[in-house]
Parts: sequence; structure tokens; C-alpha cells
Amino acid sequence: MSGGVVGGRPARARITELVRAARICIMTTISLDGRLVGRPMVLQRAEFDGQLWFFAYAGSATVRQVRVNPEVELSLYDPQEQVWASITGSARDDHDPARAARLWHPGLAAWFPDGPATANLTLVGVHPTAARCWDARGDQVELIGPVGAAREGASPVDRQQDGY
Repeated sequence: MSGGVVGGRPARARITELVRAARICIMTTISLDGRLVGRPMVLQRAEFDGQLWFFAYAGSATVRQVRVNPEVELSLYDPQEQVWASITGSARDDHDPARAARLWHPGLAAWFPDGPATANLTLVGVHPTAARCWDARGDQVELIGPVGAAREGASPVDRQQDGY
């Protein structure tokens, strides 16, 4: 991995690779009293299409928090390639049984024993607005494009380092 900015299809492909390799991420939300709260969430094995989807219970703290403050951060780690990623974006809950059925995989059964028909099941969709990756050598790549809401083929928006 070399430093720089990646956008468009290469950014989507890289996020798909990271999601498949990591399998679990830490989703950080803002609690109702303003504290940061992180919890492990299972990443979906689907192709990244501009949204990342997570299964949750409609009455959970995660869902209550994103309803009040939708800004989230997802931390991923690819152990094989030794790459860390931080994806920030806006989250929303979306009760969509058809999507839940499409995204379902058996690894979720430990939390949702009745599969996509589990009572009070909802999905949390995250629309990424920025993503950064770092490798073990310290190289950083900023993934932009659909992640940063830039048009395909458009120039990436210059961003400050914001302490990264």
C-alpha cells in the first residue's frame, strides 16, 4: 500500500476487500449523554455498494443512539495484510425484511436465533463519508469517491489531516 488518495471503483473494491478480510468491526456511536460507545459488529459479506449493513435489535442502545446522533465510526483490521481502516459516516435504522433475508448468513444465528425472522430485528445502514487505511509500514491511503460522496471520475476533495 502506498500513500495517496483512491476513489471510484478502486475505493469500493478496497473497502469490499477490507470488509471480507476483517469480518468484524468496532462500531463507535455517541451515547445519549455524549460519550463514545464502541461495540463489535459482524460485517456483511456482500459487495460494498456505498452502504455497509449491520443487524441489530430495534430496541438496542445502538439503534437508539443512531436515531439521536447518526454519526458513527467503524474500525476494521485485516490481519493477513496488516491493514487498519477507519470509516466514518452516517447511520440509520432500516426495517427491511427483504434486505435482511438477502444479507443473512449463518454466522449471525448466535445473536439472532430465528434468522431474518427474529422478532424486533432491524438493519443499521452506514453511508460512509470518509475512509482511511494504514498498513504496518505506516503508509496511509485515503479512500474517497463514493465513500466521500464524490462523483465517479471527479477529483477528490482535499481534506485536512484532522490529526491522523
